[in-house]
Amino acid sequence: MIQKLLTYALGLFFIIAGINHFIQPGFYYPLIPDYLPWPKFINSASGVLEIFLGLGILLPSSRKVSAAGILVLMVLFIPSHVYFIQIGSCVEDGLCVPEWLAWVRLVLVHPLLILWALYVSKR
Repeated sequence: MIQKLLTYALGLFFIIAGINHFIQPGFYYPLIPDYLPWPKFINSASGVLEIFLGLGILLPSSRKVSAAGILVLMVLFIPSHVYFIQIGSCVEDGLCVPEWLAWVRLVLVHPLLILWALYVSKR
């Protein structure tokens, strides 16, 4: 029962996160490192991938592939989190958090999301 709940929660988490890329794209643009080209494309692609991976987690036939996709996506997001820390964990007219919280997001939350995805992939 718990594994089923965790599966649906993870899928919903990524679906909502993906949709948010389209509802509030301006929130994400400043979080994309300056050295990466095409921030609008990166934001949209991230949103689409999060939605599809979230839906894939919900389907037993694609759960393992989607969990692997979440793992890859979390690794691809690392430069964005490092960049956020480098710019002082604060963007103008946007997200501002204490630096320690930005580190927690990078060092703790990302690995937990990966472990969560791997855990539900075994269901």
